[in-house]
Amino acid sequence: MTVTYQSNQIQIILTDIEGTTTDISFVHEVLFPYSAKHLSEWVQNHLELPIIQDILQQVREISDQPNLDVESCLSKLMIWHIEDRKITPLKSLQGLIWQEGYKSGELKAHVYPDAVEYLQHWYGAGLKLAVYSSGSVAAQKLLFQNTLMGDLTPLFSKYFDTTTGSKIESHSYLTIAHKLLVLPQEILFLSDSSQELAAASAANLNVCGLSRQTMAVSHDFIYVKNFSQIPLKFL
Repeated sequence: MTVTYQSNQIQIILTDIEGTTTDISFVHEVLFPYSAKHLSEWVQNHLELPIIQDILQQVREISDQPNLDVESCLSKLMIWHIEDRKITPLKSLQGLIWQEGYKSGELKAHVYPDAVEYLQHWYGAGLKLAVYSSGSVAAQKLLFQNTLMGDLTPLFSKYFDTTTGSKIESHSYLTIAHKLLVLPQEILFLSDSSQELAAASAANLNVCGLSRQTMAVSHDFIYVKNFSQIPLKFL
């Protein structure tokens, strides 16, 4: 299926990360194990930080258990980690732990070469680029700052995470359009998730799915295998 978007319509490319710009295996086989391994010790060693106290308080509020001690909060966080829950305090904590890993050189982020090529091309062509991921904004910036291909953060003008709303709810995309000061139909959203594509489409965004491993996907949306196949033409 080939579709060409109106070149004078798309103003912003909004991209997911996991499975879209970045190999899922990097997230699940490198980042997640790293944060799981260091989670408890990292929190215990940084209890004096206000951000850690804020995270623990958020855990208590989400759990509706205001008297949870630190150990119980850590147990909750580890359960959410194992379940891969898209919960803000967990995502914030993972970002802090990954920051230390990137700083030490233990972590180096993966980004697909085709994603880098086309993000740079679109940026050079005058399109604005933004990110919407379940990972915290801090974690998103760290990933794109510490890639094997160098610092890519200058390409992006805005980052969005779970504090904006769920990625499978259409109102989140309306909020993003409002914050980007454009109409929803002036955004092209890229993701590997059919649920996310459906939510964005319901909000009147243009959508394109990335299916890098197989093309056996929903026929409700356009799917491509890499960024070079995304049907977007410029003026």
